[in-house]
Amino acid sequence: MRYLVRERIFGIGDDFWIDDEHGDHAFLVDGKALRVRQTFELKDVQGEIVAVIRRKMVSLWETMQIERDGERLAMVRKKRFTLLRNRFRALLADGSALSVHGSVLDKEYDIELGGVRQARISRKWFRVRDTYAVDIEQPGADVPLLLSLAVCVDALTNHD
Repeated sequence: MRYLVRERIFGIGDDFWIDDEHGDHAFLVDGKALRVRQTFELKDVQGEIVAVIRRKMVSLWETMQIERDGERLAMVRKKRFTLLRNRFRALLADGSALSVHGSVLDKEYDIELGGVRQARISRKWFRVRDTYAVDIEQPGADVPLLLSLAVCVDALTNHD
């Protein structure tokens, strides 16, 4: 399933829709303005919060946390010391880890679990600034988690 993320360039609070491959709204990323730390809420089309994404205030490495129902779902950290590549690690609450890696120049990132690609984040085919696709490749994958991870990657790479 492919999702298209189109960020609104001139919006208060960084709110933007994630559309499905048919062009229908699937999720809203509600950026919370006027917060001390960067916070996003991922909401379904009914307005229910399916994930909360927060940047950690004090951390040795750039870190964001993904929560669901008040419980930590994943801790996303950007790895340091990589040339022309961005690498992230998402440590899940169950102890497993998702690896995210990709090229800074190509703006392509793969999300892998145990060496198997779960999703691909791609800006390659879009001429519109702040637009990218997230292709979920594994059936039964946790779509809100993978989309939240894409929001984290976008926030952490744009922060540089």
